[in-house]
Amino acid sequence: MKVFQVLFLVVLFIPFAEIYLLLQMGAIIGALPTVFLVIFTAALGAWLLRQQGFATLQRFQENLAQGMIPAYEMIEGPIILLGGVLLLTPGFITDMLGFACLIPSLRKKIAQYVIEHHLIQAGGHFQQEKAAEKNVLEGEYRKEE
Repeated sequence: MKVFQVLFLVVLFIPFAEIYLLLQMGAIIGALPTVFLVIFTAALGAWLLRQQGFATLQRFQENLAQGMIPAYEMIEGPIILLGGVLLLTPGFITDMLGFACLIPSLRKKIAQYVIEHHLIQAGGHFQQEKAAEKNVLEGEYRKEE
C-alpha cells in the first residue's frame, strides 16, 4: 500500500476508535469523569508541550552558539508539535500517542531513527549525484561546414 492510502485509513479509523473508547469509558466511570479526563489530558498536554518545546529550543540555541548543527533538535521540534496536537485532540488513543511524542527518551530514539534511516540515505544519494557530476567532461563544440 502507498503511504497516502495507509494515512487515509488511519485518519478514517481513528475517530471511530476514539468515539468507541470514549463511550466505553463513559459507561465504566461515567460521563462527567470521562469529560474531565479528556480536559485534564488536554491541559496536561499543553503544559508538557510548552515545557518540552522550550527545553528543545534552548538546546537548539546552545548548539548553534557552540557552532554545532542542532540535528536532533530540528527533528524533535516537529515531533513535539505533533505530540501537542495529538494531546489537544479529544480522545484516549490520540492522548497516548501524544504523550509518547513528549517522552524525551522516546522522542530522541525517533529522531535518531529519522536521521539515520532517512536523512543519511538522502545525503548518500546526494553524494552519488555529486560524484557522477565529477566524471563529466565539459567542453564546447562548433559545427563547421
